This record gives sequence, C-alpha cells and structure tokens, in this order.
Amino acid sequence: MDVSIFDLDNTLYAPERELFSLIDLRINRYMREVVGIAADEVDGLRRAYWAQYGVTLGGLMHHYGIDPEDYLEYVHDVDVRQRLFPDPALRSALEALGGVKVVFTNGSRSHAERVLAALGLSDQFSAIFDIRIADYRPKPYVDPYQAVLRRLGVEAARCVMVEDSAPNLETAKTLGMKTVLVGHSVRAPYVDACVARAEQAAQLIGGWQ
Repeated sequence: MDVSIFDLDNTLYAPERELFSLIDLRINRYMREVVGIAADEVDGLRRAYWAQYGVTLGGLMHHYGIDPEDYLEYVHDVDVRQRLFPDPALRSALEALGGVKVVFTNGSRSHAERVLAALGLSDQFSAIFDIRIADYRPKPYVDPYQAVLRRLGVEAARCVMVEDSAPNLETAKTLGMKTVLVGHSVRAPYVDACVARAEQAAQLIGGWQ
C-alpha cells in the first residue's frame, strides 16, 4: 500500500471520548438559533437530511440556502482539548508506518487540525482532505473519494482506507481500495479487516506493505 487514508472523528480517537456530542449540540443550536428552525423539528430534520444528503449540512444548504462556511465554522467551534489528549501509542504506530498518510474527513480542515494537535499527531499526516474536496459532498458519495485520488495522483488499488463507518468503506472498496474498519466488527465483502483502535490499523497496514 502506497497511501493510507484515515478518517478523523471516532477513528483516530475512540468514540468514548464523546467529542462528537459537543459538535452535535452546536449543530442543533445552529439550526435553532441561526436558521430559525423550531426546536421540536430539529431531530427529525437531521435524521431526514442524514438519510438523503449524508450530512446535515447538505440538507440545510439545499432547503435553507445556508452559507456552508458559516456552518462549518460554527459547528466545529468546540474545545477539543476537553475530550482529547496526546496518544503516544498511535503516534508510535504511525511513525512506523511507511508510505503517504493523509486524513479524509466529512468535517472541516480547521477542526481536523485541532484534533490532530490535541492527539499529538500534527506532523504525522502530509495532507488533510475535508468536506470541501467535492463541493461539500460527503462520504460515502463517490465524488469526494475520486477527488482525493486525483489530488494524490494515485490509483485506488494502491490505497487503504481506515474508517469507523462501514458505508464509507463500501465506497472505498468499490473503487478498489483495501479497507480497515475501526471500532466495530462487520462481516461484509467490502471490509478487509476489523480492529479495535487506529493504532492496530496502522500496525496491520504496515504488515501489508
């Protein structure tokens, strides 16, 4: 494998850190206070937007014409250091992993930078690809994957993708990548391996190189 593509949230750190719960609160607040959606409609709309657009942002852009940059800045305005701390074991595993290592996230670049800094991993990835890579179209749609591959100048068969989301890995496998699912155990033809933590994913990929 020439390129290791890592998801960010709930992949490079455990979901038990509950960082995303802080972002969830900001999303709900944005919908209520900025967009003006009634509080009792927020949860239902979020579920509908996730089902139809992959992320809440897509639905708000389509139905309310919101500024995606304003949204991204608002919802990611959380103190990641409340929940995240340096991870020496993951850092060591990444340092030992050869090839190119990048982050591919449905969040924003600035959020990814803050998360990596909190984990002590800022220097371990050569690039961050965020939701802007395909005009705010998220994983698991194929467009952002193709855009990442074009930017990297590499064939999918030379890449491995590490994710906590099985649907996101299904797209990666369709394109020809190897896939590693973190934090779950799923028997599916599009999942090549399941591990508990990101450090184990890095160690596994090292054995494939």
